[in-house]
Amino acid sequence: MTNNDVLRGVRYALALPTAAMAEIFTLSGHPVAPDKILNLLKKEEEEGFLPCADALMEDFLSGLIVYKRGRQEGRPKQSTQAAEPLTNNSILKKLRIALILQEGDMLTILQQAGNPVSKSELSALFRKAGHKNYKECGDQFLRNFLKGMALRYREAGPPMPA
Repeated sequence: MTNNDVLRGVRYALALPTAAMAEIFTLSGHPVAPDKILNLLKKEEEEGFLPCADALMEDFLSGLIVYKRGRQEGRPKQSTQAAEPLTNNSILKKLRIALILQEGDMLTILQQAGNPVSKSELSALFRKAGHKNYKECGDQFLRNFLKGMALRYREAGPPMPA
C-alpha cells in the first residue's frame, strides 16, 4: 500500500475533514497547507496528485497520536522521524497507539473486516523485526484493518464534511 492509500483510508475511517488533517500535521510540528493535503488525498491518475513521502506519513501518524490522545506532559519532545524506515507494521502500531486499541479491539476490527486472525498472529506483527516470531504486515492485512476501522468508527460517527 502506498502512504497515500493509508492517508485516504485513515481519513475515511475516522471521518476527518481537511481542517482536522491540517491540525494533525500541525500537532506533529510540521504543518501542511490544506491544498497540499487535498493533493495528497488524490489518486495517482488525478491531476495535482502528490506522493506522500515516508517522513510526511510519519508526521501524520505522530500528529494523530497527539490529536487522539493528547500531548504527554513532562516528557521530553521526541523526534518524529524514526530511525528505521516506515513499514506497514509501524503504521499499524501507530494506529493502535493513536486509537488506544487493546488486543481484543484489534481482533474485533479485523473480524468485522472479514479477516479473522488469532492472538498469536496479531502479536507477531508487533514484535521487533528480527525476533523469531516476527511477522511482516502485508498490504492486504493493513487494507483489511483500515476497512475494519471504517466499519467500526463510521457507524457511530457523523458523516464527513467536504
